[in-house]
Amino acid sequence: MQQGIRCEIVSWGQVHRLARNLALRILEDGFAPDILVAIGRGGWIPGRLLSDYLGNLNLTEFKIEHYTGPFQEKQAARVRYPLSADISGQRVLVVDDVTDTGNSFEVAISHIRSIGEPRELRTVVLDHKVVSPFVPDYFARKVIKWRWIIYPWAVVEDLTGLIGMMPDRTAEPELVSEHLRRTHGLRIPLATIRDVLALMDRG
Repeated sequence: MQQGIRCEIVSWGQVHRLARNLALRILEDGFAPDILVAIGRGGWIPGRLLSDYLGNLNLTEFKIEHYTGPFQEKQAARVRYPLSADISGQRVLVVDDVTDTGNSFEVAISHIRSIGEPRELRTVVLDHKVVSPFVPDYFARKVIKWRWIIYPWAVVEDLTGLIGMMPDRTAEPELVSEHLRRTHGLRIPLATIRDVLALMDRG
């Protein structure tokens, strides 16, 4: 395989299993959040799944801008759309998909505490990369060997970034598929690649 950004694509089934395992860990730990706060956009779906598994309908969110694709990082993580819920005095569980640089959680916790002081605040992700200086309270997987993780809700966005890095962006879908396999270790259905290429042409 040619050297490139190491990638892993996660299926919906895997996401479901990771969320279930997380919920069981939280329940076994005896932590009962009053409210779940998802960090958008990555934490939206994990937050909804945990809300379901924990039987907690109090789910809210706010959005942080950070990554826009593989290695396309903004200058600094920042809150784009702030939290509107009152979390003062509550047990808060902050949800995201992955820890990488840890910046999102640092900004998130600071933002939450600027709005009100929780009774208790804990953090949770599907995947924790050990390179992250921030270690969440709960995680389903520990990622020791760094790789870019492509979740099913970000397939088009991430593939657009990877294909955009190719020397020949006008390559046929079959050549794109081979490039993604050789360079990034990804096996992507041709139908998905065609969808991504069509969207890129429109842009």
